[in-house]
Amino acid sequence: MLAAPEVTQRRLAPFDPRGNLASWYATGFVVLVAAVLRFSGLSRPEGKLFDETYYAKDGWGLLTKGVEWNYRDNVPAYVVHPPLGKWLIALGEWAFGYYDVDGDQRLTGHLFNAAPEFGWRFSVAVAGTLSVLLMVRIARRLFGSTVLGCAAGLLLALDGFHLVLSRIALLDMFLLLFVLATFGALVVDRDARRRAMLHAITAGTGARAGVPWWRLFAAALFGCAVATKWSALFFLPVLLLLVLWWDAGGRRSAGVDRPWRAALRQESGWLVVCGVLIVAVYLASWSGWLLTDDGYFRHYRAANGQSELPVIGALQNLWHYHHEAFTFHSTLQTKHPSQSWPWQWLLLGKPVTIHLAYPGAPWGQAPVSEIILLGTPVLWWSFLPALVATTWLGIARRDWRAGAILLISAAGLLPWFYYAVDAHRVMFSFYTAPAMPFFVLAVVYVLGAIIGPFGPEHADRRLIGSVAAAAYLVLVVLCFAYFYNLFVGDFLPYADWAKRMWLSNRWNP
Repeated sequence: MLAAPEVTQRRLAPFDPRGNLASWYATGFVVLVAAVLRFSGLSRPEGKLFDETYYAKDGWGLLTKGVEWNYRDNVPAYVVHPPLGKWLIALGEWAFGYYDVDGDQRLTGHLFNAAPEFGWRFSVAVAGTLSVLLMVRIARRLFGSTVLGCAAGLLLALDGFHLVLSRIALLDMFLLLFVLATFGALVVDRDARRRAMLHAITAGTGARAGVPWWRLFAAALFGCAVATKWSALFFLPVLLLLVLWWDAGGRRSAGVDRPWRAALRQESGWLVVCGVLIVAVYLASWSGWLLTDDGYFRHYRAANGQSELPVIGALQNLWHYHHEAFTFHSTLQTKHPSQSWPWQWLLLGKPVTIHLAYPGAPWGQAPVSEIILLGTPVLWWSFLPALVATTWLGIARRDWRAGAILLISAAGLLPWFYYAVDAHRVMFSFYTAPAMPFFVLAVVYVLGAIIGPFGPEHADRRLIGSVAAAAYLVLVVLCFAYFYNLFVGDFLPYADWAKRMWLSNRWNP
């Protein structure tokens, strides 16, 4: 039997993510904090906020018609995003009801007695809470520390940007959840494959691994991300690169010659299967449109005198629908008061006003209720320094974790610069939502470097670093508490509201 060298075994052996009960108690506490913040007063403010006017109606249409529906005119609705996120919103409406003052829809089919706003926001709040759970466990696996894992989850839970997106019926929280879950599944796949390689080498049977179940699961999750918003495709090249990079790295540690070539040769088949799975999940999300006759453009070819064969004709019509939707996305230049550019996003240069009310008196005298899509400033203004520090530390340490965090962050941010510079497309700060957890991971990565390594010889260094990291977390908590009213729409006296407009010329509605 050929035994692997000790250094090879150390490099291949992944961190044991299971942990003890204490790690799960800590995880549960962080998730409980996130859930309380996201579900408390979820039905307030009343009515449809911002783009809820579209997605809440679309969800009810999918639930009652199988496709998005315009109830006022009793015709199919033309929409430009895939259906999955709206199907998820529909689940909450099925359970808790729906109401539309513009049509004749009422609280029909609901299982529980709740305000209708709770219905269309419920699934989003669930997704936001689940993303915090995933964040804790992914960060714990990445950094080998329950403390750092919980710090990552707490930072995500106490971010105003994440909180607001968890409390309104938009699609972006679902996109964030599926992208983060895809990454998490691939990290588990990396560990599982390296563990299998270590076992194979120790047993003298070579470095081949079995069926990559976690990779297939990641493909299904990524199909869900694309079925929520097409912008998920920005992450596909980076995720593919990570899979090959990690696989080649594992083979190199196992002593395989030409590891990149071996990875490409042996994994290409599974990657094709993953691609087919992504497409299958995406098409499944359109099942309501494909299996009924009512969807917009459902019979486009027949209506325009062209042949429409079974199955093939439906797919051709779906392709036309996608072409029209892509044209809309590529040429959207209608101005909006809350629009912003990618270079403003991490600086909080122009947050989105989701809701604004000041009843009973003129502006400047009445109490103000506002929901502003604003990241917790202390946290968000840490992102750029953290990304720079992660780059430096990653190069100095040759650390795969830093590389993964930076690549995913770039995939979620840099493509929007093209649309801003070349196409001048209208865009909003919430477009960066799926990358935001990875900005938080960059912050936690730097906090881990500040705390320092384990060992009695580093005790003084770890004490000072731990105090510094804890002080930073306290600042984030205090900053979140200060802006909390603006995240949930509580009324504030005008003077108190104005004090929170730190960049008054950019944050004022």
